[in-house]
This record gives sequence, structure tokens and C-alpha cells, in this order.
Amino acid sequence: MNDYKKAMGERLRTQRKLRHLTQEQLAEKLDISIKHYSEAERGIIGLSVENLIKVSEVLGISLDYLLKGITIEYPVPVRMIEIYSLCPDTKKKYLLEILELEAKLFS
Repeated sequence: MNDYKKAMGERLRTQRKLRHLTQEQLAEKLDISIKHYSEAERGIIGLSVENLIKVSEVLGISLDYLLKGITIEYPVPVRMIEIYSLCPDTKKKYLLEILELEAKLFS
């Protein structure tokens, strides 16, 4: 079981760093303590189902990848996911509107 936690923690750390988030920022988004998140990244503890779902949404990664390391090819480039995840919640709808306009221009 510890190997599973450590592997998931490594995936958490990698994905968090790809999105230029600190442990503190991600812990805040998950509404958990920094200590709790840090221990999850180090494979000491696991995350609740609720927090697994939240981290999946915040980082824009699938639960299959997070839990089992199985990657699923998405038609959306990782950089677009990063930009969206870094965008403040109040501005995300505008970003989506811009993308929809762009899609209309090129279709």
C-alpha cells in the first residue's frame, strides 16, 4: 500500500510543479492543511475521495492517472489546461468564451 501512496504522491508533485503551484497554493485550493498535502505528496498518507476529485479538477488530470498512473490522451494541449487552471475562477468563463470565438473563426 505504501508503494501506491508514494507513486501517487510523485504524480501529485509532478503535476503541481508543471502548473507552477506551491504546496501551499494547492493545499489552499483543496481546503486542507499544508502539512496534510505535503504528507500526501510524500506518500505518507492518502487523500479522501472528495480531495482526490478536487485535486483532479484543480490540476486538470484524470483520476485514472492520479490513482493508477494510467494516462489518457486528451485532445486538449497540456498548456491550455495549465492556463485554464491558473486563471482566477471569476475569469474562467471569459477564457472559455474567447476559445469558443477562436474555434468559430477557424472552422
